[in-house]
Amino acid sequence: MWVLAVTAYFVLACAISWMVLFPAGREFVLNALAGAGLRLGRRAGALAQQRLRDADALAANGRAAADSLAGFVRRHWIACACGAALVCLPPLAALLLAERPMLNGYESTERPMNTQVADLLQGEQLVPPPPLPPLVFTTAEVAQERPLLASASRDWAMLNADYTQRLLTVFRIMKERHGYEMAILEGYRSAARQDALAALGPGVTNARSWQSWHQYGLAADCAFVRDGKLVISEKDPWAMRGYQLYGQVAESVGLTWGGRWKMMDFGHTELRLPGVMKH
Repeated sequence: MWVLAVTAYFVLACAISWMVLFPAGREFVLNALAGAGLRLGRRAGALAQQRLRDADALAANGRAAADSLAGFVRRHWIACACGAALVCLPPLAALLLAERPMLNGYESTERPMNTQVADLLQGEQLVPPPPLPPLVFTTAEVAQERPLLASASRDWAMLNADYTQRLLTVFRIMKERHGYEMAILEGYRSAARQDALAALGPGVTNARSWQSWHQYGLAADCAFVRDGKLVISEKDPWAMRGYQLYGQVAESVGLTWGGRWKMMDFGHTELRLPGVMKH
């Protein structure tokens, strides 16, 4: 290896000495460099000219294609207009007719709060009504409408304070303005109970544990009291009228009403506070 290094060094030293000491050597090197530069310049010029020719050809082809397309559209403008309409109308119709976004299968529409009701909420703190006798929740009619209702929690203290005041305001308005006495069927619901109800099928609930506002104390199911008995079924015209009024009043205080969902739950209301439900 060192022999090659010494040889290369000797050859390089001789070449440098020849260029430095002899004019012919310097002239040879300069001519070689000039020739190489000239050849490189010619090649670069040729490449530039070729690129210009390619660009001109591409532009000409583009203009020709555009002219051809414009001519086609002018000759067949009716067919083109119909084709554009067929392409654009379906997505436009889908956009205009699309349903509102859903949360766990439920409508998430926010409705403005009635200003008079808002003022009422800022006033006195309402107190929950006296609890109904437990036997009211265990009749055959009630069990048919609401399975496992006898073991449901109706403890107002387990509900969110803001939601409690809104729901009690609804109760007051329903009684004073519309003559409907209301009772809470179920408020807070544990995760285990939520799964047990979901296991009964979609006719009861679609929500699993922690997918319902009941688990956060921000939802309740309510019904009407008539002659000391619960009236839950919407097949009763008096109750159905009450549910419609109940939904209007609940929305006026900023609550979400289950009567607007695909799987309608007329007695259900909830208060959707941001950052609470993680699912």
